[in-house]
Amino acid sequence: MSRLKSAIWVSAYLRRCQVEGAYAVVRRRGAEEAGTVFVEVDRLDGRVALFGPAPQSAFSEAAPDRAFTPLHAGETITAAEADAILAREMRFDSDLWIVTVEDRAGRHFLEPLVPR
Repeated sequence: MSRLKSAIWVSAYLRRCQVEGAYAVVRRRGAEEAGTVFVEVDRLDGRVALFGPAPQSAFSEAAPDRAFTPLHAGETITAAEADAILAREMRFDSDLWIVTVEDRAGRHFLEPLVPR
C-alpha cells in the first residue's frame, strides 16, 4: 500500500483542526512527497505538547499510514523546550514539516496516538 503524500496529509489535518474549532498553521513546510511531520499543540498559556512520528516497532503488521507519539515525558513542556527539540530534529532532517495547533484544551486530533 502506498503512503499518502505529506503535503496532502498536512492539508487534511489542517482542515480537521479547522472543523473542530482549533486554529492550525504550517510553521515549516517540508518535502511534498515524504517529509516527516511534527505537530506542536500550543495551549496559549505557555504550555505546549509536541508530537512526532511513532517508531515502526510500535506496530504489528497492520501499521497505519501515519501514527504519532509524544516527544516528551510530561503532559506539556515550555515553548522553549519544544523549540529546542524541533531544532535538534531539523539538524537531523531538513525536509520535515512543523504544524502548530492553537487550542486551549490541548486537543491534538491525531489518530492513532502511540503512548510514549
